[in-house]
Amino acid sequence: MPLSTQSQGDDEQYVLVASMDNARNLSNILKAITFKDHAIFSATPNGLKVTVEDSKCLQANAFIQAEIFQEFTIREDLVGFQVNLTVLLDCLNIFGGSTVPGVSTALRMCYKGYGYPLTLFLEEGGVVTVCKINTQEPEEPIDFEFCSNNVTNKVILQSESLKEAFSELDMTSEVLQITMSPNQPYFRLSTFGNSGNAHYDYPKDSDMMELFKCTKTQTNRYKMSLLKPSTKALALSCKVSVRTDSRGFLSLQYLVRNDDGQICFVEYYCCPDQEVEEE
Repeated sequence: MPLSTQSQGDDEQYVLVASMDNARNLSNILKAITFKDHAIFSATPNGLKVTVEDSKCLQANAFIQAEIFQEFTIREDLVGFQVNLTVLLDCLNIFGGSTVPGVSTALRMCYKGYGYPLTLFLEEGGVVTVCKINTQEPEEPIDFEFCSNNVTNKVILQSESLKEAFSELDMTSEVLQITMSPNQPYFRLSTFGNSGNAHYDYPKDSDMMELFKCTKTQTNRYKMSLLKPSTKALALSCKVSVRTDSRGFLSLQYLVRNDDGQICFVEYYCCPDQEVEEE
């Protein structure tokens, strides 16, 4: 692959070099968190974390482990920058994002450090395109203080069953109400839309339920407008973990397999709708 034959001397000027044989493995996971223009990139020796936020109420993180890349070289403990995600995705798909078997776009992503652009070398069929994307100093992501010690309820579902629920619930509803309980209805999704109220229940012993661990009854409402972006991640995923903490904050963790069968994770945090009073 021509991209891998660049001299090692070139690499020494970069604080981050990440290469993969199939750029779709990066672009697909980034599409799952694209609901605002700008994204914060944080690279550590473990891999890449990409964060997108919306008005301090919603945060999405994509985790791409170092092993997903054919090469992942980082010269500092932490490398961070902010880029326009829409522009980055346009560049990653500059060859049209081919889905033809055996045809893929190779990617080499390089970053020299603060003040420098993010440089992409993309190669397909012997043609190499170089894209340079301006970077900004990264903002500090919001800390939702969502820690496993405070998790009160957790279920893990096959994504297929959650997709089915979303297709049946009334998406004209302004909120999605989630009830999780050690007793019936166990796990219930409710909407209150133009066509009336709708409920979708999951028995705790359902084939679609891989884990059911609920310690107390909780009912929380979340703005549908905040949850809609997460359906992009749901569409790509094979499993989803739904957790709530003692404050009613929601964590949706999606397990996503890429074209090569490797596993990445996408996580959404959403704060409860403050305007709805507890019934």
